[in-house]
Amino acid sequence: MSAEVLETIFGSETIRFSVVRRVRKTLSISVLPDQQVEVVAPEDASSERIIEKVRNRAPWICKQLRYYDQFQPKTPERRYVGGETHLYLGRQYKLKVIPSIKNSVKMQRGQLIVLSTRPGQISQTREMVRGWMLQRAQIKFAERLDICRERFPDPESVIPNGVIIRELSSRWGSMTGRRNLVLNRSLIGASTEAIDYVITHELCHIDHPHHGSAFFDQLRRVMPDWEKRKSKLERQLA
Repeated sequence: MSAEVLETIFGSETIRFSVVRRVRKTLSISVLPDQQVEVVAPEDASSERIIEKVRNRAPWICKQLRYYDQFQPKTPERRYVGGETHLYLGRQYKLKVIPSIKNSVKMQRGQLIVLSTRPGQISQTREMVRGWMLQRAQIKFAERLDICRERFPDPESVIPNGVIIRELSSRWGSMTGRRNLVLNRSLIGASTEAIDYVITHELCHIDHPHHGSAFFDQLRRVMPDWEKRKSKLERQLA
């Protein structure tokens, strides 16, 4: 469903937020790392009721917005030229492009080395690096999923139907209604403990689709240090 945009005033600040309506009984409010405010509301909730709920949570929303503001501006967009650094599993690797008769990518001694038949063509370097990162994400996320499931009393009960890796603009992951685990491909830049936080967070949504107290009770039981991991993720990928 498409989102509508509403706003409310809190003191001298205007809180603008998107609303997604779904078949549900409760209303949830999230502040995302890119400083977007998102409300998921019942289909029959009036705009007035939604605005009132957001206004009641305004102190918390503003606090979260100020928290995420410290991580702005975000890391400059990658240009895929020799000498710049790229994140992989929480560490920075310097990009080195070398002429070659065959295309390949490898990591060696703190460097991300691109052997390229067209070393001067940035678009090819970009495609090779992104392709390599996606392959690594597919492998690493599957490994971490198996490890994260073991945190739960019954690991078999938290097996997603599938794992989907996508470009996500405003979140690190989600658990769909069809029980597919969706992960942001950019997560491959984060440390394994930060990746584990995202995966474990989403696995908790299998039993608890919303961010209510039962959800956080379960998350805290299976990952007591989740808040520390979440902060580390936001620092690494800001």
